[in-house]
Amino acid sequence: MTQVTVHEAKTHLSRLIQLALAGEEVIIARGSQPLVKLTVLPEAQQARRIGGASGVIVAMAADFDAPLDDMHPYMP
Repeated sequence: MTQVTVHEAKTHLSRLIQLALAGEEVIIARGSQPLVKLTVLPEAQQARRIGGASGVIVAMAADFDAPLDDMHPYMP
């Protein structure tokens, strides 16, 4: 979790947005009093990246680990 003041948030907004996009929880506070949380909208979330600098993008379906219909005879 990253907590910054309002002044720091105004100064470093781009960096804070990148942190949020990377999955970091970003809290903006007035002094030490937390006020708001910077979150990523679901439609703005990027596909999960696997791999190093090559940037291979892999997207998994929500039912990725669901049993396959044709495998039922082989399952206990």
